[in-house]
Amino acid sequence: MKGVKFEGILPALITPFEEDNRTVNETSARSLIELYLSQGANGFYILGGTGEGLVMGREQRERMCEIVIDQVKGRKPVICHIASMNLDEAIALAKHAEKAGADAIASVPPFFFSYDRDDIYNYYKAIAQSVHIPMIIYYHPAAQKDMQASLIAHIFEIDNVTGVKWSSQNFFEMMKLKHMTQGDMNIINGPDELLVEGLTAGADAGVGSTYNVMLPQFVEIYNLFKTGKIDEARALQMKINPTIECLCKYELIPAVKAGVTLMGYNGGNATYPMRQYSAEDLEELRQALAKEGWPFN
Repeated sequence: MKGVKFEGILPALITPFEEDNRTVNETSARSLIELYLSQGANGFYILGGTGEGLVMGREQRERMCEIVIDQVKGRKPVICHIASMNLDEAIALAKHAEKAGADAIASVPPFFFSYDRDDIYNYYKAIAQSVHIPMIIYYHPAAQKDMQASLIAHIFEIDNVTGVKWSSQNFFEMMKLKHMTQGDMNIINGPDELLVEGLTAGADAGVGSTYNVMLPQFVEIYNLFKTGKIDEARALQMKINPTIECLCKYELIPAVKAGVTLMGYNGGNATYPMRQYSAEDLEELRQALAKEGWPFN
């Protein structure tokens, strides 16, 4: 199982909601999956930060997992984020994802309380041992700032832990991790605005929020990099970064979902209390994005 590696560009898929702000909009989710597959997605990362899994009820998390896997039908891999403040729930979500047909599970480390290295290691060990599919660590400094390369390499020793989603801008630590694991660990770049830098530091793939509204551009960056056209990849990264900055300015997750709506798909609002977009807000965002050249040709 250690040889399992996810490569390419995987959208951190939004979870579109109905008007009640909690029920998954199945029609929209299925339509988006088909759009992204047609645009060259190499897989999907669901129910993470962008997918709002941590603030959704368990029933709807499981439903979204089932919808995505059913729609993808094995054409590309699906990685399901299953973290919970409650370990028993995280394990239950992991088992559900495996039964539903997910190719891997992922989880941020335990957060809020002052967990030490052993606590974090044992959290991943308990979840990983509950399933028979690969598990990916989700390293985000906002969740657990002390996840250094040495700890992640130690967690990698657990049998079915195969990779890490690296959502940190510290690429020196990423490079150390690559060296510590002899290149065997599947490293997935997180920061959208630094995809080229992440690939240069040794990432095998990219997962990102803004891929939902600029997937063809990220696919092109990845393909240019892989064919040695690094200057062209960097130029395209520079071209789209102002759009990423704009989306962050308007609150990233609500803005990405609004961007999906501007593309002609129903992205729905983000879970309350995140910003709820009115028609006026949507128009303001559209104008701001247009100034940055979005949507790109």
